[in-house]
Amino acid sequence: MQIDPDRSYDLIGDVHGCADALAHLLDRLGYHYQGGVWRHPRRQVIFLGDIIDRGAHIRGALHMVRDMVDAGQAYCILGNHEWSALGWYMPAPPGSGKLFVREHSPRFTRLLQETLLQFEHHAEEWKAFRQWFYELPLYLDGERFRVVHACWDSGVIARLAPRLNRGCLEPDLLRESAVDDSFAGQALNRLLRGIDMPLPEGITQTSAEGFVRSTFRSRFWEENPRVYGDVVFQPDGLPEAIARLPLSERDRQRLFLYRPDDPLLFVGHYWCTGRPSPVAPNVACLDYSAVRGGKLVAYRLDHEHQLDPARFVWVNVERKEI
Repeated sequence: MQIDPDRSYDLIGDVHGCADALAHLLDRLGYHYQGGVWRHPRRQVIFLGDIIDRGAHIRGALHMVRDMVDAGQAYCILGNHEWSALGWYMPAPPGSGKLFVREHSPRFTRLLQETLLQFEHHAEEWKAFRQWFYELPLYLDGERFRVVHACWDSGVIARLAPRLNRGCLEPDLLRESAVDDSFAGQALNRLLRGIDMPLPEGITQTSAEGFVRSTFRSRFWEENPRVYGDVVFQPDGLPEAIARLPLSERDRQRLFLYRPDDPLLFVGHYWCTGRPSPVAPNVACLDYSAVRGGKLVAYRLDHEHQLDPARFVWVNVERKEI
């Protein structure tokens, strides 16, 4: 989906139900609450997805974001948590080995439980929001900059685009994504969840939320990675002994390179920590673990062609949001 390349935008990372922090951030960015909507006379917001799950004010956050989008004050793209919420209700196709696109496993039940709890007495409202998720584009292309939740892969996007509705997910494509080795499953995983690299055989990691994983989230902008530590991109890192292991040729083939001469790219998804800054001269991650007591982060984009660390703006998230 194309957007106006000449506008100025404020790009905001994963909200995850932190509505109070979002209001604070919008105020800091110069937006004013008028007529039930946060507005700015010259700028627009671009939300990077993952508005739902985990936080204490998911309903409020969804209303804020949708109202801004409906009023022409913002765009919002689809995050992997909105995709999972749609898949929770979508029956999987015969032969997939699943009942639903998003399996009702303990892990995914736990991820969605706070959203379902907050909408427990608002079933029709939750149904309307899920229908709205189908109106959220998977990516935005502003020519000099790009926006996607986790990873921009031009080859995947070119192949996927004819199957989208103005850049948005169709129910048939969602249903097909239940089959892990289908193009739909692989493409949506690439755009919405990035590139998961397998750990060496027999090794697992336990995340901060208690999930046991045999893979790790990886960078996609390293030009010549040699060892595991060169490509890991998650706050808990890798054990030093694993980080020093050389990447095999098969490992390298799993990776994808977003080149340094590609347009500016903004992503969320990766639970960064510390002081917000570019991860590469042309790549910014705006997810700084807001719902874990981190920061809700924005980047103030005007007409620059290289990221400026001074343009990151953030608020610290209070414990009541978590």
